[in-house]
Amino acid sequence: MDKIRLMDLKKQYLSIKDEIDSAIQNVIDNSAFIMGYELKEFEKEWALACNAKYAIGCSSGTSAVFLALLAAGIKPGDEVITVPNTFIATSESITAAGAKIKFVDVDEETSNINPKLIEKAITKKTKAILPVHLYGRMAPMKEIKEIADKHNLKIIEDAAQAHIAEYKGKKPGYYGDLACYSFYPGKNLGCYGDAGAVTTNNEEYAKKVSLLVNHGRIDKYNSIIEGFNHRMDNLQAAILRVKLRYLEKWTERKIEIAKRYNKLLKDIVVTPKIEPDYRNVFYVYTIRVKNRDKLQKFLMNKGIPTQIYYPVPLHLQPAYEYLKYKKSDFPVTEKLVDEIISIPAHEMLEDEELEYIADKIKEFYRK
Repeated sequence: MDKIRLMDLKKQYLSIKDEIDSAIQNVIDNSAFIMGYELKEFEKEWALACNAKYAIGCSSGTSAVFLALLAAGIKPGDEVITVPNTFIATSESITAAGAKIKFVDVDEETSNINPKLIEKAITKKTKAILPVHLYGRMAPMKEIKEIADKHNLKIIEDAAQAHIAEYKGKKPGYYGDLACYSFYPGKNLGCYGDAGAVTTNNEEYAKKVSLLVNHGRIDKYNSIIEGFNHRMDNLQAAILRVKLRYLEKWTERKIEIAKRYNKLLKDIVVTPKIEPDYRNVFYVYTIRVKNRDKLQKFLMNKGIPTQIYYPVPLHLQPAYEYLKYKKSDFPVTEKLVDEIISIPAHEMLEDEELEYIADKIKEFYRK
């Protein structure tokens, strides 16, 4: 058995090497590196994959959230509701837009935003809800949409971990005003650097993001607003176009692996829920365990890499001391932080490796 990896990007590359190499060479041969054909085609293909009218490529998932907030009209002084158990890119984008972060706790079973707590956090300054579709499972968007409509709030979905995920048959962006994606290399659809995208069904939002992403330009030297340089380069778009052709196949494999783990680890650890209303695409396979740190060390000694997403919740990060949150403000998030661990579940994982990992987890708890 080869060395087990948390994510095996080299093995994935080798499985489609000829197509990737050809796509890269084609961009180089045509010397079309910025805002070229590959980007335009990828935007069309990604919109189609997401069942969205519009997709705008950008430089990262962080850029996607930032640009989506601006397009939705978020401005200094506004408040945006989100969760503390996410990567800081989610929250720092709110601050970058000039708005104030308002955290709410999550549901213990799903690790996603708890809709029952949202209304309590809404004030006259609240202008948007920013749910995070953590680990590949979408937040309960129908309930969130009802709250947003009731209070006239925008919804910007952080779908960085939820490529082609579904809730009640709808992908990110159906219930929300805009959806934001990351194509960081380890994502379910990842490039070979940084890139992201915003999808929307609103033409005005699409136009605004398209302007903001490229200096507010309508042509080479005419800008109708001040924008930024948050473009996706053509090389990454070409790579993503190739990999997008395999995304459904890879996603089905990740779901298959998750179902197998759930069966093997039943009654040993708390496994992620798999329900008919949700297509969880398992960006990572995350379980809840007892003696997490000891388990992590045990697995490391058995050659099994693991990761914790995320070990320190945002409200307890030094960067957010100024928000004056304190320990125990979000008890569910703080409980989960001590129990969660992600194990290898990438699309290239062999059945033999999967069985070995499950056996070692069982061994730890039965010794």
